[in-house]
Amino acid sequence: MYLPVDGSPELSSIAINAIAKSGSNSIPLLPSGTLSQQTVSDLIVEKGGEKQQVQLLVQTGVGLVPNFVWATGGENPRLFASIAPGFLTLIEDGWQDNAAKMMEIQQQAETKLLTQLATDIPKPLPGLTVIRNVRIFDSVKATVGAASDVYLLRGKITSIVPTGSFATQVENDIDGKGRMMLPGLFDMHGHLSRWEGPLHLAAGVTTLRDMGNDNATLQSIIDDTLQHQLLAPTVVPTGFLEGESPYSARNGFVVKDIAGAKSAIDWYVAHGYPQLKIYNSFPKEILKDTVSYAHQRGLRVSGHVPAFLKAEDAIAAGYDEIQHINQILLNFLVKPDTDTRTLARFYLPAKQVAGLDLQSKKVQDYIKLMKQKGIVVDPTLATFDFLKKVDGEVGDPWKAIVDHLPPDLQRRYATAELDIPDAATAKLYAKSYAKMVEFVGMMYKAGIPVVAGTDELAGFTLQGELELLVKAGLTPSQALQVATLNGARYSKVETRKGSIEVGKDADLLLVDGDPTKNISDIRKLALVITQGSAIYPMDIYQSMGIKPFVTNKPAIQQQAAAPGKGAGTARHGHRH
Repeated sequence: MYLPVDGSPELSSIAINAIAKSGSNSIPLLPSGTLSQQTVSDLIVEKGGEKQQVQLLVQTGVGLVPNFVWATGGENPRLFASIAPGFLTLIEDGWQDNAAKMMEIQQQAETKLLTQLATDIPKPLPGLTVIRNVRIFDSVKATVGAASDVYLLRGKITSIVPTGSFATQVENDIDGKGRMMLPGLFDMHGHLSRWEGPLHLAAGVTTLRDMGNDNATLQSIIDDTLQHQLLAPTVVPTGFLEGESPYSARNGFVVKDIAGAKSAIDWYVAHGYPQLKIYNSFPKEILKDTVSYAHQRGLRVSGHVPAFLKAEDAIAAGYDEIQHINQILLNFLVKPDTDTRTLARFYLPAKQVAGLDLQSKKVQDYIKLMKQKGIVVDPTLATFDFLKKVDGEVGDPWKAIVDHLPPDLQRRYATAELDIPDAATAKLYAKSYAKMVEFVGMMYKAGIPVVAGTDELAGFTLQGELELLVKAGLTPSQALQVATLNGARYSKVETRKGSIEVGKDADLLLVDGDPTKNISDIRKLALVITQGSAIYPMDIYQSMGIKPFVTNKPAIQQQAAAPGKGAGTARHGHRH
C-alpha cells in the first residue's frame, strides 16, 4: 500500500478492504513498514428500522498515533465512520444518531490502550534507589562534576555523595558507568495530546508547559498522569484566552469583554494555573486591564501579540513573556492594518527579516526595552525552520532523526509548507531565518531570558531547538541550562525541579556521550527517571515503530531489603 503525504479517510477504506482480503492482520507499506490492524470492539447500529453490525478497528504503523476507524462487516468491508472526539465526526449519511455511542466506545478502547502503555513502559522504583558513578550536570553553574552516587526515595533526591562513599543497602541499584546525569528537560511550548506523552518522555522531557488546550481535556490528562493511567510528563498548565473572530482558536476561553476575561482568569487561578497565554484575536481594548488583573491574581502573562498591535504594545500592556520568534520580529514589519491572524505572520518575516539591520538603533533600543522590562522569550526556533523548507529537503531540526521515523513521516518532513516558487525566494527565506536564529543569540547575550519550547513534533523537536540555540551562539552548557533551570524558573517550579539537588524531584536523565561538548549527544538518552519510575526510551520508541537511538540499557538491579538493616551493599553480590 502506498500512502500519499496528504490523503483522505478513503485511504482507511482501501486499507480495511485490502487487509480483509490478505488473510492476515497486516499489509506491507511502500517503501517500508507494515500497516497492522486489530478489531477492538463491535456495535449494532440502527437507521430507522435498518440494522447492521460495525467494527471498531485500530490501525498501527502509519504515523505515531494509533488510528481508530469504524468498518462495515462482510466480504467487502469499507470505512463506516472516522471519529476524532471533540473535533470531527465523519459517518455514512443517515447513521448520524449512532455517533455518540460509537465515540464513547472508541474513547474507552483508546483509554485501555493508553493505560496498558502506562503500565508496561515505566519500571517502578519502590524503596531506596542509588544511581552509581555518574557525572552530574550542575544546571546552576553550567558545569559538570566528579563521579557521584545519587540516592532517591519516593520520587525525591535524598543524597548526593562521591562515588563509593556510602555502603547503604538499597532496593534498586543502577550502575551509571560514568554516564552524564542531567536534570529532566522542560519543553516550554507544548499542546499535549494523550498520545504525545511517551514521545516527550523518550526525549528526556519530564516537565511540559502546555501553552493552550481544551480545558477539560488538559485537566483529564493531568489527573490520569497523576493516577499512573497515562504516560506523560509532569504538566504545567497555561490558561488560554482568545477573542471572538473568524480566526479564533477555540482552546480555553473565548472572551469579548473584561468581565469575561476576569471570570476566565479566576477559573485558571482556582485550578492552579501559574500562567496565562493571550492569543491572536484577543480584544486589544481590554488587553492592559486583563494583564493587570492576571498579575493581581498572581499569574504570569505571555502570548502572541494580538492582531493590529506590535510587540512593543504587548510589552507596554505588561506582558512577562512573548511566544515565537516571528511575533518578536513582526514588531518591525507590521503596519496598523496588518492582520497577523492570517498567513502574513509567516510570509512577512520570511520576506523582510533578511533586510532588517539587527545593529540599527531601533533594533538595539528594542532589545534594551525587553531587557529593562524583564521580558522572557520563547522563540520556538525549530518550528520556524518551515519558513525556508523546500520540497525534498528535511528541515535541520529533524535531519538527525528522520531516518528513525515511519516512512510516511519521513516524507512529511521533506515537504515544503510555504509557497517557495524559485531558488531566489528560497535563498531570501533562508537568509531571513538565519537572522532569526542570530537575533535569539543577540537577545540571550543582552541578558534577556530565553526558554526552550517547541510547538512541533513531540520530544524530538526540543533536541533540534537546543541545537539551534547553540547555533545562535549559546554554548552547549548554556543551552542545557535554558532547557532545565530556565524552564523551572519560568514555570514557577524552581523549588522542586530544574537542577539536581537534595530535596528536589528525582527527574533525572542518563546520557551517553557529553552534550555539554556536543549538544547533539542529547539524543543519546539511555534512561529517564521521573514520577518514581525508570523509563527506557528504547522501549517507547520500539512500541511506536521508531528506530531507537540507544540500545544499551542501564540495568536496574533489584533486591528486597529489610527496613533499617544496613548490613551489606547491593554492589557486593546482592543482585539477581
